[in-house]
Amino acid sequence: MSSPECRKGHPFFTARHSRAGLRLFATTAIVGLSSLALAPIQSAFAQEASSVGNARTFNIPSQSLASALNAFGRQSGLQVTLAAATSHGVRSSAVSGTMDPQQALARLLSGTGIAYEISGGTAVIGSPDAAGGGGAIAADGATVLDPISAFGGGKLGAGEIVITSEELELKHPANIADVFAGEPGISVGSSLPMSQKVYVHGIEETNLAVTIDGSRQNNKVFHHSGTNLIDPGLLKAVGVDAGVAPADAGPGALGGAISYETKDARDMLDGDGFGGFATSSYNFNSDTITTGVSAYGIREGLEFLGYFNFGNGNDFSAGNGSDVEGTSTDLLSGIGKLAYEFDSGDRVEISHERVHDDAPRPFRANVGFIDGRPPWEPRVRDYKLDRQNTVFTYTDSTPEGWWDPKLLLAYSKTELEVPVFLPPALAIPPYPATGTTDSFNGKFENKFSFDIGNVIAGIDFYDDKAELEDLFEPATEKSRNIGIYAQARIEPWDRTRLSFGARGDNQQFTGTTGEEWTNSGFSGNVSGEYDLVEDLLTAKAGYSHVWAGVPLAENFIMNPNWDYGSGPEPVTADNYVVGLAATYNGFSIEGSVFQTDLDDARAPRYAVSRGIEAHDVRSRGYEIGAGYTWGDGFVEVKYANIDVEIDGQPADSDLGTYLAAPAGQIVTLQAVHTLTDWGVTLGADAEIALDYDDVAVGSEPFEGYEVFNAFVEYVPPSRPNLTLRADLKNIFDETYSDRATYGQEFGTVTPLYEPGRSFILSAKATF
Repeated sequence: MSSPECRKGHPFFTARHSRAGLRLFATTAIVGLSSLALAPIQSAFAQEASSVGNARTFNIPSQSLASALNAFGRQSGLQVTLAAATSHGVRSSAVSGTMDPQQALARLLSGTGIAYEISGGTAVIGSPDAAGGGGAIAADGATVLDPISAFGGGKLGAGEIVITSEELELKHPANIADVFAGEPGISVGSSLPMSQKVYVHGIEETNLAVTIDGSRQNNKVFHHSGTNLIDPGLLKAVGVDAGVAPADAGPGALGGAISYETKDARDMLDGDGFGGFATSSYNFNSDTITTGVSAYGIREGLEFLGYFNFGNGNDFSAGNGSDVEGTSTDLLSGIGKLAYEFDSGDRVEISHERVHDDAPRPFRANVGFIDGRPPWEPRVRDYKLDRQNTVFTYTDSTPEGWWDPKLLLAYSKTELEVPVFLPPALAIPPYPATGTTDSFNGKFENKFSFDIGNVIAGIDFYDDKAELEDLFEPATEKSRNIGIYAQARIEPWDRTRLSFGARGDNQQFTGTTGEEWTNSGFSGNVSGEYDLVEDLLTAKAGYSHVWAGVPLAENFIMNPNWDYGSGPEPVTADNYVVGLAATYNGFSIEGSVFQTDLDDARAPRYAVSRGIEAHDVRSRGYEIGAGYTWGDGFVEVKYANIDVEIDGQPADSDLGTYLAAPAGQIVTLQAVHTLTDWGVTLGADAEIALDYDDVAVGSEPFEGYEVFNAFVEYVPPSRPNLTLRADLKNIFDETYSDRATYGQEFGTVTPLYEPGRSFILSAKATF
């Protein structure tokens, strides 16, 4: 079978890292606390603070702890994370007067027995029994507790996942697949960072609302390349709404949302000062060296951060010992941020982030090789992929209950240049074709806070373009959208949390022929959770209906002569999720059942008559997980069973290029333990994909695979600014491709294999 036709060959209450200010209520804050065991790993990014910033004026009456912490976050300007069970039935003490945030938080929590830590611009609130490890909090704020020990993040609400900065430090990701390791419901196809695509419950990420620092990403360039090349060294946190997403996640959240947030100076410094770090790693499999340097500072309201990373190396070897052609490394990435906070509390920030990949790749960058292709096509060709993201934000770091504004303006762009090889009989030498997608987008929203929760209301827009610069058939599609939305997150009764919202969108779509169509639609969502047994068992459920307008076509598939007929149909989706979660004395177990239905999902091909081709997609299944956390470590196991259909038939990775991919059954295991006195952290993980034979007619079953990894990390007690790490990936040298990688079920395709056994040494020094 050949490659796709191509002529050129909510959620709940959570600290949402891509939003300004506090998005926190007790039941959805991050499960897991910053820990003493993790402190060595975090040493480059967090320092224990005795004072955070200048004194502020606080006025927080005694109330439910969730509402009080919400007010504390707004008035202190800190982010807040909270164990879900911590606030149930707990009331805060009143806080009034001018003091630093640490004193205010100590007074707010006095008498509750709840431990806390303020570090790196974040207040981490413990569970009621956590104080036993660190002592009680003095009412006058004189006592500063030891860091709270906990591991893991995990799901917060039905279908919601937050990967925190602590988890990212623990994973030490080299690519986006490593970021989502341990989440069986999220697959990442391809072993090359520039061609990796993320699938959530089998749904491809261009059917999700994807943002980087709040900036919309419109990156559907080429079906054989990735959609969001990201250097994970830039990331502070990642949030995923699998299925049901809130209205303020942005337009186009058909199968959910992914929000990436990058680091800034406040994540490395607690107050005025300067710092920096240097990192380096060496992968023995491919002789790849990666080096990064950063400098950052805060001075009297002015903040800056600069980060630069580059990697260079050879092709890697698969588990069968063969070199995988076109997998060398030639990567440059970086970010610059500048911010200023006025005495009034008004804060402005501008950032520019960029990733550039320039190396020979397989002719189709997510495929090893396809038999029977024209002989004039080389096995590899040069790819130049460049993605950039510029974001301006305004926020108020000292908001009042009814005034907590955010203004965001952003521009994102992805450009891919590849050489085109035509038949020799045409006597036309290879020439470059360039596909470019970009998005100018923004929003203005305000958070209205009440005693029982908040409502975020706003207006957003985007102006997207997909353009192909080709010697013979250049083409362009455009879309403009304006939306209005509101999302409420409230705790109306004890043991009950609700999130509900709606948005309306109006889109103008312009085809390659210059024809225009205008469509409007409505989206709504509702989700909630209820404590069946307080502090033990919680039930969760959610539903959303999403209208997403008409998506732009992939650049390299566009035809300037498409027959749009009466116009392409807007895409809609319905998402359902129901789950249970239980926790007891460090043990946890959770499970959920989900379904996502996409109607009229556009998947055009080059032929004149196929420009408005669309399909119906269904993803359904269930996830279960269990784990145990102790003072210096954790162990967890998760299982996902995902069935994906397109037009009522099993999905395949050709038709589902921009729709959905076969998934099946995936098991993940993780275990980590820290020897605190020695500064040593040991970890291991595994991913097991079971055989999968529910495939399209004429396709081959997917073979299962088992991959095991391990690491050891050392922070010398006498040199806490130095971190040394050794990773051993694919310990047993398995020859495999990730389940979401293109073409495995086709007899004519040699898939792009993952690296075989890889030994990686890395070091990081903080100054």
